[in-house]
Amino acid sequence: MLHLSNTYQNFLHTQPSLFAKDNLDLFFQKVLIERNSQLSGYYDLPFAKNDAIFAYLREQESFLDSINNIIIIGIGGSSLGTKAIDSLLSHQTSRKKIKLRFIEHTDPIMIRKDMRRIKYEDTLFIVISKSGLTIETTSLFKYILARFSLLKSDRKHHLLTITDENSPLHKWSIKENINHITIAPNIGGRFSVLSAIGLLPLAILGYDIQAILEGAATISHRFFHERRDNILKKALFLTKNENTYPINVLFSYGSVFAHFNAWYVQLWGESLGKLDVYEQKRGLTPIALIGSIDQHSFLQLIMQGPANKTVTFLSVENLSQTPLYIPDISLEGLESTDFVNQTSFNQLLKLQCISTKESIIAQNVPVDSITLDNLNEESVGALIFYYELLTSCVGILLQIDTYSQPGVELGKKILREKFTHL
Repeated sequence: MLHLSNTYQNFLHTQPSLFAKDNLDLFFQKVLIERNSQLSGYYDLPFAKNDAIFAYLREQESFLDSINNIIIIGIGGSSLGTKAIDSLLSHQTSRKKIKLRFIEHTDPIMIRKDMRRIKYEDTLFIVISKSGLTIETTSLFKYILARFSLLKSDRKHHLLTITDENSPLHKWSIKENINHITIAPNIGGRFSVLSAIGLLPLAILGYDIQAILEGAATISHRFFHERRDNILKKALFLTKNENTYPINVLFSYGSVFAHFNAWYVQLWGESLGKLDVYEQKRGLTPIALIGSIDQHSFLQLIMQGPANKTVTFLSVENLSQTPLYIPDISLEGLESTDFVNQTSFNQLLKLQCISTKESIIAQNVPVDSITLDNLNEESVGALIFYYELLTSCVGILLQIDTYSQPGVELGKKILREKFTHL
């Protein structure tokens, strides 16, 4: 499962009043109020029945057994979460040998490259957009429709849309008799991976989506019912020290976390970079690193650069169930490296993480840790919901609208205006 260290353990003693029971109780009540207001529907996703997903899987069972490719047409929150979870779990034997591809860019070179060997006959195309009006997604969708003639009656079952209920894309799907699944409009894209947006592709790939939700439900239960205060304390520390430590570094130990890191950067950056209720610019800047690779790049800046960062270490106790060992070989002139011989790579990575953490703590940098027992559906679901809940808590303290993205919408408006003048 998921284990948390004391929040910024090397700094807890410096701000005892910050974590006073009255502060924590008041903060917890604010989170409860937001959850109960249904401002965002992601809070309820761990407990959803997902009947529409299972109905689609049953009705299309024969077709889904025949496919070799899933192509997801979507951008940002419509793709990053699914990509992250598949990357974290793709080592599992239950994962079907279906290629999962994401068409999420408008680079013509990459579009041609991605589509070069795709045949519609063994492919399911999933279009994901809350409204269907996202320019990148809609433009790519039109290209796919034309290239593969997917609106022919005998090809429509190769197409599925996932969108908001009653959105323009939902209405189009009904009119064209296209398979579709809807989600609640109050579930924002970057908080949507535990909805059909993420769960349906993951289920087709063979993952146990119920176990993913159970992991998320465990974190929800710990927070709302057991009143464990790790997340509250972390959010309080980050927001009260917003100007001192404006940069939050996630140091993930394992290359499998690369896509999770990208999901984290979007979740944290797009949710928390906002104007607050007083029209003041607020935000915390996410940086995502991979250990041990970035021990040879960004670590130097953390150690001896500006003291404006917090660091969270993310690791897995047992990254691989089948140990892989460093051979007991001594090379002339390289004998100084022999101390790791006969050690498993899992143990080497773990000790690199611990050593880097201790070195950073020695530099008086605020540090905390998240450790997963194993990489499985339950632990990954827990990790996803932990970060979603932490983001909401920080947003509440910053007094911002965590779930909007007005800065992004402005760019879309300018783009539309430019096209009117062409």
